[in-house]
Amino acid sequence: MRSTNGLWGRRSRRRRRAALAAVAALAAGSLTACGGSGKPVLNWYVNPDGVDTFQKYAKSCSTDQYELSVQLLPNGATDQRTQLARRLAAEDSSTDLMNLDPVFVAEFANAGWLQQVEGDLADSITASVQGDGDYLKGAAETVTWDDKVYAIPLWANTQVLWYRKSLAQAAGLDMSQPVTWDQVIQAAADNGGTVGVQANKYEAYVVWINALVQGAGGDIVSDTEAGRDAKVDIDSDAGRKAAEIIKELADSKAAQPDLTVSNEGTSLGQMFPKDGAGEFMVNWTFVYKNYEGLVGDSLTDQQFADLGWARYPQTVAGEASKPPVGGIDIGVGAYSKHPDFAMEAARCITSEQAQVDLALDNGLMPSTNAAYDKVSASGDYPADLIELFRTSVDEGGPRPKSAFYAMISGAIQAKWHSPTSVSPGSTPKDSATYLKDVLEGKSLL
Repeated sequence: MRSTNGLWGRRSRRRRRAALAAVAALAAGSLTACGGSGKPVLNWYVNPDGVDTFQKYAKSCSTDQYELSVQLLPNGATDQRTQLARRLAAEDSSTDLMNLDPVFVAEFANAGWLQQVEGDLADSITASVQGDGDYLKGAAETVTWDDKVYAIPLWANTQVLWYRKSLAQAAGLDMSQPVTWDQVIQAAADNGGTVGVQANKYEAYVVWINALVQGAGGDIVSDTEAGRDAKVDIDSDAGRKAAEIIKELADSKAAQPDLTVSNEGTSLGQMFPKDGAGEFMVNWTFVYKNYEGLVGDSLTDQQFADLGWARYPQTVAGEASKPPVGGIDIGVGAYSKHPDFAMEAARCITSEQAQVDLALDNGLMPSTNAAYDKVSASGDYPADLIELFRTSVDEGGPRPKSAFYAMISGAIQAKWHSPTSVSPGSTPKDSATYLKDVLEGKSLL
């Protein structure tokens, strides 16, 4: 997942404005075509990332039998879910294809809102879950529910630790070795730097909390197949360790001024500030292309060369971190009037070449090993960064796969926000009680 609120590079903003304008023009054109030609027009609801590439594939994947029309969803994952869920709950036949944050696939599948993926593609995805297929294991796991496949992975996102090499050097950190959150926060605080995270009251804050908890060997919830009777685990040593780290950052000089409303975009601007040492920042794969696009504009070659990357920080020293796993999966609406056409189009827009184009043009990494190999061979990314992305997806930690995930996320946000209010002694316990009540229908979000 990724929200595009906040600060972006100038070139990224220009590209996005142009893309959005083109989407509007494309949508208008499609409506005209629908009324005049009689050829079915399939609506493809997309998130705002990679829209220029989506437009390209909407055109190239249209056939003599149908056309694809790109429809833009809101920025945030939660808002995207709300809009799609409202349509599907009303059995909207015009929702033919949709970009889904992986964490919502289980809910949509459980509700009967998605067409099941079958045949050779489903077999390949299922084999990949076992580590023996075309897809990255972490990506394949996001589209399965109740031993069936309900979507097709498009891109597989993950977070790494981005940082200024000069800042790490000043702190004496050996970034070739795993580093902990404690080390990163202390290093930034002692050397005039900051730590960038996503701590606004939205889905990305749950992404951070989940990674911290999993990095300490715990879970927010488990036995999620039990639905409302899932086991709530966050009141644990792992939950308390996660709360300790959030409190440590909130109380530190390394906290950025906008910590309580920070998002993926706002933290970008702290890497190369006008004054200051820069930052350590956890963020998604698009970061490299974002800064690369600023070279010659607001960044120098020397500044860009000072950008470093490393595996997501450890919650507990010596225990492997669990990098967040996100991305986008393509689902076909259960009420589409043209399910066969929509499934054919979904296969086309998740093709190997489409994944390569999204990586090279938009910084959104592939979900298949073959596409990853092509991106690696392109030379557009440093080889060690490509390997870090791939490893982080396969060894990362997904958010809870539950038909009630929206409730789980909302309950966690309610009790863990703001980060300045988090207390290891009370927040994990309070949030566990509230989450359990919400799942059991005793409390409302």
